[in-house]
Amino acid sequence: MSSPTTTTAPAPAAATVDQLAIDTIRLLAADMVEAANSGHPGMPMGAAPMAWTLFSRHLRHDPSAPEWPDRDRFVLSAGHGSALQYALLHLFGYDVAEADLRGFRQLGSRTPGHPEHGDTPGVEATTGPLGQGIAMAVGMALAERMLAARFPEIVGHRTWAIAGDGCLMEGISHEAASLAGHLGLGRLTVLWDDNRITIDGAVDRSSSDDQQARFRAYGWHVVEVADGTDVEAIDTALAEATADPRPSLVAVRTVIGHGAPDVAGTSAAHGSPLGPERLAEAKRRVGRDAEAAFVVPEEVRAECRALAAAGHDARTEWEGQVVALREAEPARAAAWQRAERGDLPADLDDEFWAGVAASLPTTPLATRQSSKAVLQALSTALPELVGGSADLSGSTGTDVGTRPVGPGDYSGARIDFGIREFAMAAVLNGISLHGGLRCFGSTFLVFADYLRPALRLSALMRQPVIYVLTHDSVAVGEDGPTHQPVEHLDSLRLIPNLRVLRPADAQETAEAWRSALEHTEGPTVLALSRQGLPALPGRPTAGHLTRDGHRVVRDASEPDVDLVASGSEVALALAAADVLAGEGLAVRVVSVPWRERYEARRTGLGAATATVAVEAGTTLGWRHLADAVVGVDRFGASGPGPAVLEHVGLTVDAVAAAARSALQARRGQ
Repeated sequence: MSSPTTTTAPAPAAATVDQLAIDTIRLLAADMVEAANSGHPGMPMGAAPMAWTLFSRHLRHDPSAPEWPDRDRFVLSAGHGSALQYALLHLFGYDVAEADLRGFRQLGSRTPGHPEHGDTPGVEATTGPLGQGIAMAVGMALAERMLAARFPEIVGHRTWAIAGDGCLMEGISHEAASLAGHLGLGRLTVLWDDNRITIDGAVDRSSSDDQQARFRAYGWHVVEVADGTDVEAIDTALAEATADPRPSLVAVRTVIGHGAPDVAGTSAAHGSPLGPERLAEAKRRVGRDAEAAFVVPEEVRAECRALAAAGHDARTEWEGQVVALREAEPARAAAWQRAERGDLPADLDDEFWAGVAASLPTTPLATRQSSKAVLQALSTALPELVGGSADLSGSTGTDVGTRPVGPGDYSGARIDFGIREFAMAAVLNGISLHGGLRCFGSTFLVFADYLRPALRLSALMRQPVIYVLTHDSVAVGEDGPTHQPVEHLDSLRLIPNLRVLRPADAQETAEAWRSALEHTEGPTVLALSRQGLPALPGRPTAGHLTRDGHRVVRDASEPDVDLVASGSEVALALAAADVLAGEGLAVRVVSVPWRERYEARRTGLGAATATVAVEAGTTLGWRHLADAVVGVDRFGASGPGPAVLEHVGLTVDAVAAAARSALQARRGQ
């Protein structure tokens, strides 16, 4: 780890180390924003006392080992105040040097505008979209409890978050806090930066909620600190939160932009630099050199070194506990270490997957049911696989008999998220970020709209969360267009780093699960059918989906027409191929579970004269890959699934007609 280098200055004699540190955090944050001419100085200046108290007296961490598995987790849900976190990381000796602070918000720096997981040592989660940090902290706290139930000898830490007024306004804060209260996640503490200011002005312009009463109603312990500059009162409140068996909200009344002349306590301090004159006056008020920037008093540096050393000692003690477990129960210790690394068990190999494939029925089966059969096999073969549904486990095929997680007993593997799709996805992000578990969540594909912002963060953070999204087309039928996804497949495929897989039968579903589990650099969507689908001809080659994204299910040596399709429409394409073959045409049918990989690898197929794509969704994303597309560029309708498919034009005749037209156009060129 590189040693941070910072200008030092003598401290005013009258100031305590706590006050020196708090002033230093405030001014480092303001200096960062000023240097970038961009950012949010107000939140760091107001929240500095609570953040310092947390980091110096309660947070169990070792800056020399930021990935220590049993460290406390800290999430800055109010991610716009990122300068606060960077100042703390710098002071405590994380690998965040003065040059990094000076590079705040610059391209390629370790100090981006909002905290980004993976870019900065000590940053546990990417935050900025307000409220999601609270939900990810809930996920981390849940992961800790689940792992402690499995490995109590070596797992036992806390999760902390700092949230702002905006975080509590966002609906996800309700979903996540409700779930945390229900599960009794007593090792979770959220500090609320109650400065009563948003970008547009005072909070009471738009909200008059009694936030403390709200959290009490969720079953949280709530404690109030009336003066956000009172370190001892904050310390007492955090100690009280630690002692209480419920999740805790510590409401700290703060002043945004504390110490900034003219703008403290107003929205003017929220999202703009203070300006040279105002910043200079803020420094003079606390006895600092008005012209010097990025200054850290030696007393503060020494205090942080001593605190970091204590964290190092705690980690060393924990490492002894790991050694003891390894000596007493080497198999359990090895299982924990493997899962912590994110590795799959060695016996989840070709032989295992061949056994899964052989066990699947050859009769027509909805891919959601095929997925259930695969998940059933994985529930014993992959003990760290946990997850559940947003109140749809029977419909999505994710209830495979595993024990539920509940208040006081976290040893199960099934998480009942309730009707909280957004929180489900964000909590899954927190579980994944924590490490030691693989996780999945499920709902209907159409409800991806409810969870999309958290799914986007899964992709941005490259977290291997698996989303089981079923009822994937207008074939849903009687529930009507509100429940029939149309634009969803294309819209999900637009998200960078997201793998969208739509298998066409039971064998492809098993391959899709394998691909999802072996993919550790981003999330995967499994788009699965409600209706039964026939088994396709032949058996897929192991690993074909990840390698090629497609497979040929009906071949022709010199095809006149390629019919390429995904999911349920592969069977439709095969039926249309029979019709076209009866007319003397050579037709190849290609199943495309993963369109983006197919696009990159399709040249290996050899070109047909014409290509027609078939998918029960919008056609835009297929148009550059085919001469014609048979899809659905309109909303569906209420009625039996087969009738709706015919109503929107997903028929054998429509596919065959499109192929004839495309071939005629090609031959006429």
